[in-house]
Amino acid sequence: MPNRLAGETSPYLLQHADNPVDWRPWGEEALSVARAQNRPILLSIGYAACHWCHVMAHESFEDPVTAAFMNEHFVCIKVDREERPDLDAVYMQAVQSMTGHGGWPMTVFLTPSGEPFYGGTYFPPADRHGMPSFMRVLKSVSDAYTQRPDTIAASVASMRQLYKASVADAGRDGEITAELLDTAVSAIAANYDAQLGGFGGAPKFPPTMVLDFLLRHWARTGDTSAFDMARDTFIKMARGGIYDQIGGGFARYSVDAHWLVPHFEKMLYDNALLIRFGAHLFEATRDEEVRRVVNESVAWLANEMTAPMGGFYSSLNADSEGVEGKFYVWAAEEIDSVLGDDARIVKNFYGVTATGNFEGHNILHIPSSPGDVAGRNNVDVGALLAIVARARKKLYAYRSRRIRPSCDDKIIAAWNGLALRGVVEAARAFDSDEIRTLAMRNAEFLQQHMVVEGRCMRTYGAGTNRLPGFLEDQAAVALGFLAVFEQSLDVKWLGSARLMAGVMLDQFWDAEQTTFYDTAHDAEQLVSRPRDPTDNATPSGTSLAVDLLLRLANYDGNEDFRDVAERVMNSLADASSRYPSAFGHVLGDAEYAETFACHGDYCDMPSPRALDIALQTSTSI
Repeated sequence: MPNRLAGETSPYLLQHADNPVDWRPWGEEALSVARAQNRPILLSIGYAACHWCHVMAHESFEDPVTAAFMNEHFVCIKVDREERPDLDAVYMQAVQSMTGHGGWPMTVFLTPSGEPFYGGTYFPPADRHGMPSFMRVLKSVSDAYTQRPDTIAASVASMRQLYKASVADAGRDGEITAELLDTAVSAIAANYDAQLGGFGGAPKFPPTMVLDFLLRHWARTGDTSAFDMARDTFIKMARGGIYDQIGGGFARYSVDAHWLVPHFEKMLYDNALLIRFGAHLFEATRDEEVRRVVNESVAWLANEMTAPMGGFYSSLNADSEGVEGKFYVWAAEEIDSVLGDDARIVKNFYGVTATGNFEGHNILHIPSSPGDVAGRNNVDVGALLAIVARARKKLYAYRSRRIRPSCDDKIIAAWNGLALRGVVEAARAFDSDEIRTLAMRNAEFLQQHMVVEGRCMRTYGAGTNRLPGFLEDQAAVALGFLAVFEQSLDVKWLGSARLMAGVMLDQFWDAEQTTFYDTAHDAEQLVSRPRDPTDNATPSGTSLAVDLLLRLANYDGNEDFRDVAERVMNSLADASSRYPSAFGHVLGDAEYAETFACHGDYCDMPSPRALDIALQTSTSI
């Protein structure tokens, strides 16, 4: 019998609607039940494309015995972290403090007032590898709540201090200077993997905001080492298994240092950011491999991730038929049967072997340069690439007959704003009317269905927008509209961006603290108001807000916008100099500001496209 999630629109929540757990969505109804019954809250946070979320669901939430204990002793609440990043941020901060790490699925135990006192991530169904079983955790927490209230109170008090300290630390006075940007590049370079690209070891995530900063730094200074790190990392990723060599688009991350074995979920935001960066890289290099990868990624977005009304879906699952990556991997004999005479060269190009490189199957990747493969097979590079292009179409058609991973079809404003900006700039880079049409359909959808009187909503699904937007939604969509204006010169998009920027300052800016909050002033009050200026998988809302205000200021000379942007950047100077990899987007904002800083009384207020034009006209390395 369906639980209380059956009326939700989030695909993640609907995945749990038939669990025997009496799940409730987050809201006053669930919280009031906890208060009335004085029962602790079991808060479970995840998302639709999360592999380990599915594992824990199958092992525990679908188990009648476990579910019965949960229902008897807890008020159980399920949250889609993509719908409610504010809840995710607040309670992830607590879990990281308690355990030293975070991740999803996230399990947090709260008092009836919503204050956390214990938490973790994935818990197995039986004790293993030093992890307690989920049932052991449930019994221990229930016993502590009923028998040892002093212990719970002490934990709650500790979390209150954590939140209080985070609110007090709003940044320090400083200044982001050209010298600081040079120092940031040097610090980033110290962690660069010169052999494999990227930074640090496994797992490796696409460091797109940092790459964009490095490319902008090169455009301003001519620092070829910054350029090399940016270009080579993109090429290494594009030749790895993290990139879908047949269908286009990048997976979430690589579990190894070689970019070979991906965590197979595909997220809109990663591809949105990489499409934009790739377009900039192509403008700098005119590299046909970069052009191909970006075009293929845009095609993937158009073919597999676009709703009929023009919005972009959120993600594709890592699993199909209950197996991670099954849709994407290949047996050598499959390729033989599909390609015939072309199979030998194509298998050599994509590193395919009889034994495989992933659980007996092959993740397609490009281990050698096309020139090396062509030399080994006694063909010229042009002929080789023609064979591979022909093979990709056949392999794509064959793969399309497999059972596909499920799609999380909710439409998230912030991620759509990032994607809109990336697609617009790809359309410019490749002078493509087809890509422009894709961008305009998305822009019109966002304008008509996601923005109400300058206020951005968070999600759209089942024919309606749901939940007020967050800072990242407001800023990212406005930046997308600004990008559309730059291409179309239709002033309605500039007007929309200006209106949204004004609403953003009204709702998210705290002049006294000199900071942006991630939630609006009129948002639901949680145990702490989230405010995180660091980048994660996406640029921070703060850095997107700065980006928007700087660009608008350069159009109309709005010194209030410029002043806020500069105050925020300077408040982050100390942190960004010490941890530059966590502030890639705001460092990119600073590069933009440094490149076009006004000196003296006269300033010609160059267009926000000026950096991109500089990239186009710079000498390729």
